[in-house]
Amino acid sequence: MNPDDPTPGRSTAATEITAVAAGGSLVSHFRLPAILALLLALGVGGGVYLIDGATAAETGSTATPPPAPRVTVAPVEQRIVTDHRELLGRVDATETVEVRPRVSGYIDEVRLRAGELVNKGDVLFVIDPRQYRAQVNQATAGVERARVRLSIAAREARRSDALLKTRAISEEEADTRSTRFAEVRAELLSAEATLATAQLDLEHTEVRAPVGGRVNRAYVTAGNLVSGSPAGATLLTSIVSVGEVYVYADADEDTVLAFNRLRAAGRIATDKDGRVPVEMQLSDEENFPHRGVIESTDNRIDPATGSLVVRMAFPNTDGRLVPGLFARVRLPVSSPEPSLLVSERAIGTDQNQKFVFTVGADNTVAYRTVRIGPALDSQRVVRDGLKPGERVIVNGLHRVRPGMTVTPELASNDTATTPAATVALR
Repeated sequence: MNPDDPTPGRSTAATEITAVAAGGSLVSHFRLPAILALLLALGVGGGVYLIDGATAAETGSTATPPPAPRVTVAPVEQRIVTDHRELLGRVDATETVEVRPRVSGYIDEVRLRAGELVNKGDVLFVIDPRQYRAQVNQATAGVERARVRLSIAAREARRSDALLKTRAISEEEADTRSTRFAEVRAELLSAEATLATAQLDLEHTEVRAPVGGRVNRAYVTAGNLVSGSPAGATLLTSIVSVGEVYVYADADEDTVLAFNRLRAAGRIATDKDGRVPVEMQLSDEENFPHRGVIESTDNRIDPATGSLVVRMAFPNTDGRLVPGLFARVRLPVSSPEPSLLVSERAIGTDQNQKFVFTVGADNTVAYRTVRIGPALDSQRVVRDGLKPGERVIVNGLHRVRPGMTVTPELASNDTATTPAATVALR
């Protein structure tokens, strides 16, 4: 420090500035190194920037492209298919009987339990039989009385024949005795008929099941008076048969025309008895497990509904088909033919046409328009646009476009392939 400096503690930088102001003799000594240091710093920074920029550009030009999207594919299947029309109907019993008494009287016993299965001839109700048993006894006595009178009349007729030969009686008397014999014989026949009626009434005091099946609840209980009058007999219960059931369904005019045309051409399969087989399912079932036949049809189309009533018969060995249940029926409208099927998920809609995405051998996606047919469970018949074995995308359609390369994965086969199938037109 200069002792002559009036400002003690002044920095070297201040001294440098003073020296420069005094004549600039120290510029080359102090300022030049600072400038060089500044230039060096700028050069290093710029070099780092240039190096980083070049590295980034090089990295961008050699980046790995994104992987091909994964999609699920399934092959186009070829199967034997029968086209069907689906009809809606109701289950009904082949036999429905209202049980009514044939004689009047008071109910002594009720022997049925609601909902149980009964056989033909089982006793369901018992009507007080005492009155009818007495009538049988009375009719029996009338028959015996008529027989005695007939025996007497027969003897008199025989004697009259002998007496007439000896002229002991007149012909008029002989005719009277012969007529009397004929009248008494007729009385015996009448008495026997009365006895038969009384015995029948006695039998009818036991009300029996006219058919076998499932019985309803009893509408009357013991102690009630019931009428056996033909005009107003009391309803006791009802029985429906269970061994076989009918399903009644309405077929529209188009279905009737298509069915009749194919049947006339011999293109509808039939069983050994010439009956057309049909399939049916209930509301809680799938894949139409019940097999039956068309039993009959109405002889005309109802002009009010434009439909024809079709009656189909189905076996009901387990009793599960209860009358009144809703049923869905498949009616065949074609002969079995080879058809192509794809998953419903593979089909897309492009304005007014249907399309699928196929995956070629090089895993390239292609756009293919198709003409579809009826549905078969989760699959759809394809009439035109595909070939058997081609791979179609069933999952991931929104991630692909034509010409794109994809990574295909084969879909799991949830349903076993069967040699034949049926489809419902809808």
